[in-house]
Amino acid sequence: MYKIVASDLDGTLLTPDHKIAPFTKEVLQQLHQQGKDFVFATGRHHVDVAEMREQLGIPAFMITSNGARVHTCQGEVLFQQDVQPEVILELMALTKDEPDLRIHIYRHDDWLLNIEDAYLRDFHQTFTYKLFDVNNPPLDGVAKVFFTRDDKDHDKLVVLEDKFRAVFGERASIAFSTPWCLEVMDIGVSKGHALAAVAEAKGYALTDCIAFGDGMNDVEMLSMAGKGLVMGTAHHKVMAALPDNGVIGSCADEAVAHYLAEHLL
Repeated sequence: MYKIVASDLDGTLLTPDHKIAPFTKEVLQQLHQQGKDFVFATGRHHVDVAEMREQLGIPAFMITSNGARVHTCQGEVLFQQDVQPEVILELMALTKDEPDLRIHIYRHDDWLLNIEDAYLRDFHQTFTYKLFDVNNPPLDGVAKVFFTRDDKDHDKLVVLEDKFRAVFGERASIAFSTPWCLEVMDIGVSKGHALAAVAEAKGYALTDCIAFGDGMNDVEMLSMAGKGLVMGTAHHKVMAALPDNGVIGSCADEAVAHYLAEHLL
């Protein structure tokens, strides 16, 4: 039986309006009472996830920024890996003159953005962005740099992904968290490697972990865990990358919670 449950948030554990539904909260609390460890595994910022953990009401490890940060149940940093300064500068040079592109940085406790965005200002309940200058970006303590477009044009972001892979090669880890959000971390950063750090800290192995996800940034975690389950609403690239993994339902139906209730409780 699995000892650690790790789940992506948006598109996986959370409802389509990005909330923890009552049934999901109940199931996760019951798992905690039965001695299972729960791990948030997300591209979100650790400050944002800490608020969600408080709402959930159980101690939980947090894998955030796609694995660039791992926090313990007590909020202590277990692991961190930053984007290299020269990569940040090159990213700015490649993208700062594209008017339709939004450039985001997760650094320390801050979310930084290159331009005002009314939609994103209201996206989170309390955690929001600060503006930064693309000509003078922060170079230290950067967990990830990520890119979105107002038109959510995945194909144009794929062109950007290809360009990044050609330029950075083995100097950066590049993944889509959603089809319209392209993310850049330091080389070797992934939710899978972060989950290995959590398992080791708890005295377990990856074979003791069950994981859920729906994005390309979940592929390593879903392939490395003892059992990795893909959401039925996942992007076709995720399905293609994990053809042998089990598939469950939709976040709208709380498929993760129903699976856990049936198989782990």
